[in-house]
Amino acid sequence: MGETSAYKEYLAGLLAGVATVITGHPFDTVKVKLQKHNTEAHGVTYRSGLHCTARILKTEGIRGLYRGATSSFVGMAFESSLLFGIYSQTKQSLQGGVQSSGPQLQVIIPSAAYSGALISFVLCPSELVKCRMQVQGTDSLVPRSRRYSSPLDCALKAVKTEGVTGIFRGGFTTLLRETIGNAVFFSVYEYVRYYMHSRLKAASSENSHLIDVGIGIVSGGLGGVGFWTAVLPLDVAKTLIQTTPDKSSTRNPFQILSSIYRRAGVKGCYTGLGPTIVRAFPANAAAIVTWELAMKLLGIRHD
Repeated sequence: MGETSAYKEYLAGLLAGVATVITGHPFDTVKVKLQKHNTEAHGVTYRSGLHCTARILKTEGIRGLYRGATSSFVGMAFESSLLFGIYSQTKQSLQGGVQSSGPQLQVIIPSAAYSGALISFVLCPSELVKCRMQVQGTDSLVPRSRRYSSPLDCALKAVKTEGVTGIFRGGFTTLLRETIGNAVFFSVYEYVRYYMHSRLKAASSENSHLIDVGIGIVSGGLGGVGFWTAVLPLDVAKTLIQTTPDKSSTRNPFQILSSIYRRAGVKGCYTGLGPTIVRAFPANAAAIVTWELAMKLLGIRHD
């Protein structure tokens, strides 16, 4: 890809990020509240994702499910732009400009891990704000006097009380989650996409656009499920690190997960699995379909 068209990869990724937030943010709110409430020894415990959703809708309405969406839109749009753009550029660089006959793990994994590591520095501050906004709504133990009026208020208070490094609380855990998770995501996506294209495109040349959308839905959805199945425990730890009011508490995700495991077993480490998987498929399917459609409209070939 020439430098003149490189920006198009980032633009396509940005649109994919917007699609992800619109589709998946309500499920993410439920996931975060489950992780916050159901892994701590005090406060309200939700019976399930549906119970949590019902509580939010009853007390806050639809707006409650999109709590923290502003920072999520900004963070995800920028993050997704970088993720897809850097992944595509790195992948092409490692291939040396030569088109391969099929997916190559030795190219996919380092490209995905590298792009995931870089975007973690963008994601960490935006997710810290998002999570703190999400947990202060329904059934929150946060006193009203200490609640944030907006995402900007949350970010400013984090910097004021914890310093500039405070906005990057949970950065190491986010780095691990994004590096491992995106290596899994793109590996699943590329292989499922290649397999389905080799079967369906050969069988029928008619309705090729519909076939492309269908392949995008399945490959993106399964990639998202693979991502979260692999790294949800790290995400649970990240939520607790970023939302705890105790500044002296550990930021070591493995110590936190060990504590959760002793108290609640493996199930505790996968708190929020239900809404996470329910969100992962449509949100990532929407991201991939939007990304691939945007690239096609922008004249970028995606092999």
